[in-house]
This record gives sequence, structure tokens and C-alpha cells, in this order.
Amino acid sequence: MFRIILVLVLWFSASGCMALQDSKIIVGAERTSLYLQLLKDKKVGLVVNNTSIAEGEHLVDFLLKQNVEVAKIFAPEHGFRGDVSAGGEVADGLDKNTGLPVFSLYGKTKKPTPEHLEGLDVMIFDIQDVGCRFYTYISTMHYVIEACAENNIPLIIFDRPNPNGDYIAGPIRKDGFESFVSLDPIPIVHGCTVGELAKMINEEDWHAVGKKCDLTVIPVKNYDHSMTYSLPVRPSPNLPNDVAIRLYPSLCFFEATSVSVGRGTDFPFQVLGGLNEDLGPFEFTPRSIPGVAVSPLNKDKKCYGVDLRILEETPTFTLKYFLDFYNKYENEADFLTRERWLNLLAGTDSLIKQIREGKSEDEIIESWKPELEEYKQMRKKYLIYPDFE
Repeated sequence: MFRIILVLVLWFSASGCMALQDSKIIVGAERTSLYLQLLKDKKVGLVVNNTSIAEGEHLVDFLLKQNVEVAKIFAPEHGFRGDVSAGGEVADGLDKNTGLPVFSLYGKTKKPTPEHLEGLDVMIFDIQDVGCRFYTYISTMHYVIEACAENNIPLIIFDRPNPNGDYIAGPIRKDGFESFVSLDPIPIVHGCTVGELAKMINEEDWHAVGKKCDLTVIPVKNYDHSMTYSLPVRPSPNLPNDVAIRLYPSLCFFEATSVSVGRGTDFPFQVLGGLNEDLGPFEFTPRSIPGVAVSPLNKDKKCYGVDLRILEETPTFTLKYFLDFYNKYENEADFLTRERWLNLLAGTDSLIKQIREGKSEDEIIESWKPELEEYKQMRKKYLIYPDFE
């Protein structure tokens, strides 16, 4: 009897492990059976950064071990190793581990040039996004799609889950507000993986080339948009954990204000504070940290505000924090220091106009609904994974 029970326990245990393995998320970069044949005897260019991990190692090293001929590396904002501060210029150079040339796509050149692509047979894009329009990695991808279309270079997207991919929110970017933080006419929280978004950019003809890119997406296994996903690697220096990533869509607007989002602390994008003691009971002091850009308005000064690290629910996009702080300042100019930057982040100037008119969050969100409904219908054409609805 004991032997029968033991056999049953072992069987159920093994079945449980197999079920867990079967449901484990496998990112595109790790699904070698779907793409290695496409790279055989090809000179490959990689658009990668510190998030480009496959089976525990950097994609460059991973592919070299698979006998893929990696010829060039292209680096986005924050650099190839992810250690350059926000907005800091990324320089060309050599990868110290492999000796491969690294070309910057964040600085004077944001789009691969014909000279960059010369000698390449295929390009690969593999960077972890966080699902927000103003996160510049998707702008880099836009320009890579455009450059590959212009130069007849096939592009392969190694897809990864979107940690904010379980909903859609925010205003659609309007014409006249195009920038590197708002290239495409999508909402702030776009609800797409980079693979889905790449298909959208290509098929909707949003790039500046009169022909489509030869685009292939290597999909994620066992992912759907109803999931919440915890990133194994911080996607950029100031998004260190799940809470920061989920608060980021709501807090990024504060980058256009005098209020600190915690850059220069151990908890960036998880707190809010300014120099006025009436802003809240929580205190923190931003300091200089390597690889982190700290606003001179708050550097080495005690800030007063709120700690958002302990929340009852998973954060989603809200205007609550921005409206609360806006209303705490008697003089708007003491709060809003870069109006043009706010408009570029929002993708429109209607948001600040509505705030000045005293509109509530519900009223502002209601005004976005018609365009968001159109976007949601269009988005369905490009979904690779089951949706959250």
C-alpha cells in the first residue's frame, strides 16, 4: 500500500512539474527552433541592451554560442549595458567582451544609417519594453523598422511580455506632437508587446518609407495579455522593480515639473515630493547616483511628499497624483516648469488645457474614449496573444 501511495505521490509531483514547465513563459530569444535556420550563414546586426537575456546570458553571447555570425551591435537609450543615465548620450565603441563594434542609436543618430547596415543580411531587435508610449525603446524600434525597409534588410523581432500589457489608457498622440517620446499615434499605455507594435507600425505605414519592412516576429510562448509579468532584469536604471514599472505611466508627467519622482534615491518612480513641506509627510533627499540624472531643482535638498510603495492594488494609469500635486501649488509656474515637455509626453496640449479648466479626472478620461475605442479596434488586427478582454 505504501509503495502505491509513494508511486502516486511521485507521479502527481512529476505531473505538476511538467505542468509548470509547460506553462512557463519562454521569450522569443529562447525559442531557437523558430529562428536559427533564418540566421544560418547570415551576417547579423543586433539591437540590444541589458534586458536582452536568453537562458541567463546576454543575447550576443547566447547567439555566438549558437554559431550565429553576429557582426554589429546597436545600442538604444541607456546604452548596450544599460548603465547610461536617462537622456545621456550613448557613444559608439567596442563591446569589451566580444570586440564587436557597437553603434549608438541614442545621440546624434537615432536611426541606423545605410553605412551602419552595410554588409548585414538581417537585423534582430530584442529589447524589453514596459508598455508606455514615452519609453524610448519603441521609438528606436520604429526607426529600425524604417531603416530596414529603406535598405531592404529583413528584421526579426524577438518578442517579450509587456508588464503593463493588461490594459490600455491615456490620450492618443496627436499630429504636431511627434517626438522621440511620442513617435506613433498610440495611447500612453498601448497594450502591445513590441512584436505586436512592430506589426502595427509596419502595416499602418507609420514609418516614413513607402514600402513595408520584411518583418518576422518570434513570439513568446505561454503569454497572454491578462497576465501580470515581473521582469527578471530592470529595463532601465530608474525602473528597479515591479512597483516602479506599474507606476511609471502615471508618474512620468512629473518629469515636466519641479516635483521629484525619486530619481537619486533607492526608490525612483515610487515616490513624489517637492520642496514645500505642505506637499506631504514623507521625506527623502535625491543624491547623485552613477548612471542617474537628478534634477538640479531637488538635488541634495529635502523633499516632502508621498510614498507610493505600499499600494493595495496593482497600479494602473491615473491622473490622480498629477492633479493632486497641481492643486497643491498656488502658482502653476512653481509646479509646471517645462510645459512643452509635458505636452510631448502627453502627446497633446489638450491635457494641460483641461487641467487649467478645472476638469476632473473622470471628465478628462471620458474625453479620450472615442479615440481609444478606435485604437482598440485597430489594435485587434495585430494581436499575437489572447487579449485581456
